[in-house]
Amino acid sequence: METPVASRAPDGEVRPLRKDAERNRRRVLEAARELFAEHGLDVTLDDVARRAGVGVGTVYRRFPGKEDLVEALFTEEIDHLVARAEQALEETDPWEAFTGFLVHCTENMARDHGLREVMLSDAYACGRLVRIRDRLVPLAEALVRRAQDAGVLRADFSSTDIPLVQEMIGSIGLLAQRVRPEVWRRGLALVLDGLRSRPGLTPLAEPALTHAELERITGITGPPQ
Repeated sequence: METPVASRAPDGEVRPLRKDAERNRRRVLEAARELFAEHGLDVTLDDVARRAGVGVGTVYRRFPGKEDLVEALFTEEIDHLVARAEQALEETDPWEAFTGFLVHCTENMARDHGLREVMLSDAYACGRLVRIRDRLVPLAEALVRRAQDAGVLRADFSSTDIPLVQEMIGSIGLLAQRVRPEVWRRGLALVLDGLRSRPGLTPLAEPALTHAELERITGITGPPQ
């Protein structure tokens, strides 16, 4: 659940937004989420205002620039993914927990143009990547370790492979979006079948990326030391 947004009064006291103001803010965020998912980050704040059914001044009061709007949506997305990962860690079946989280993350990447652009963009790197490192990476690593300890996930899989799977399958989803948008599920099913631990697995030709290499590619660092 989103933390209530507050404003600072002249006397310095932090006060929550009025209900109507918060309602308008939610409409703007939902409109932006839809437009970014459909068209990527090229949409304007005017486009968002039209989709939300509010005046453009309402948008600019809450989000002075598009970067502020993207940042708010990304923060919500990280909160959502962290909650999903924590929920997965409570599931009794390690394979279902791992694959359920991976499917969920990949689905977001396959369907949302804007999220994919944000994840691959340098424009929001600083705060974005610190939050992923500090909050999401340790949970993803725990899911991987748990599945490997149970003997259901191949031992040579690494948490650093997760962003690569997301990008690979997400590209399929975006490529086929106008023809068959759900075909990414077929690609992910093939990948997941290759991730199951079983006798006779062909060793992977390349070792997993180190956290330093992953940072150079995507900017996503490992967990804090």
